[in-house]
Amino acid sequence: MPAIAAKVLKTPARFYWHLGDFRAIFMFDEDLSPPPETGLKPAPLTITGYETTAWPDFIRRQLTPFGALPVFLAIGNHEAIPPMSRDLYIAQFADWINSNVIRAQRLSDAPADHLVRTYYHWIQQGVDFITLDNATYDKFDDAQVQWLRGVLQRAVASPQVRTIVVGMHAALPGSTGAAHSMNNWPQGDKSGRDVYQQLWNAQQASGKKVYLLASHSHFLLQDVYNTPDWKGRVLPGWIVGTAGAVRYRLPKNLPAGIQARTDVYGFMLASVLADGSLTFKFEEVSLDDLLQVNHGAHPDAIIKWCVEHNKSLNPPT
Repeated sequence: MPAIAAKVLKTPARFYWHLGDFRAIFMFDEDLSPPPETGLKPAPLTITGYETTAWPDFIRRQLTPFGALPVFLAIGNHEAIPPMSRDLYIAQFADWINSNVIRAQRLSDAPADHLVRTYYHWIQQGVDFITLDNATYDKFDDAQVQWLRGVLQRAVASPQVRTIVVGMHAALPGSTGAAHSMNNWPQGDKSGRDVYQQLWNAQQASGKKVYLLASHSHFLLQDVYNTPDWKGRVLPGWIVGTAGAVRYRLPKNLPAGIQARTDVYGFMLASVLADGSLTFKFEEVSLDDLLQVNHGAHPDAIIKWCVEHNKSLNPPT
């Protein structure tokens, strides 16, 4: 993340959008407890010490490098692994999920709405950016689906909104990343298809462009909703999970001509064109970038381990 921040700050980016999984929580992250292969001495870290410091460490090491650039956060499933919870997430990250921009948008939508949520939206230069919460198996719940319906109705009716971009942790059902998505639990499959249909209907009713982003699968994959599930109702979508988590194998039998990569680190740079359409370019973070930015913060052996060994070889099912 520090290397990503360094490269983002060299672009014209107006903000950075993190779609979840800040720390592993179910295990010690390798930068905090070096793997044996590095030859480094194990860190004196206890479970309680790790769980107490994991999120403050994320803020210090991964958010602070962005400086004054706004950062928007979405909750991932690792933020809900016990002892972490949604309530603790709201308390820890209120400065980000209830920032001035988000709070002003919420009160503009409903002046009496003072409830801080893990899902929110903000409108910036004609684009309605919507952050959803599908981090646990009870999501999307009815309240969030109903909230989204209101957001989309206002976006469709607003002449100021040209584009709708939706970011969430897990991809909606029926994607090429279905092996690790909302397909994996009954409530997710049902409510996720409802949300996808809402977004399709919003595009059809208004002609406004709709884009979907997710990160739960740790690879880069383009055009993920161009599948038999959504034949005739395909919305442009990306899965981008390349900011440090263990990297997954790509799905098999992907169509030719799409961008599909794993075992890489980096971020997606989106550009909004005059007609409201978006273009996407993947900006890779190289080993040299990682070594340069992390010099003095982590031993080179950790950085090289992350590049060479931070991967799961299990095929998707």
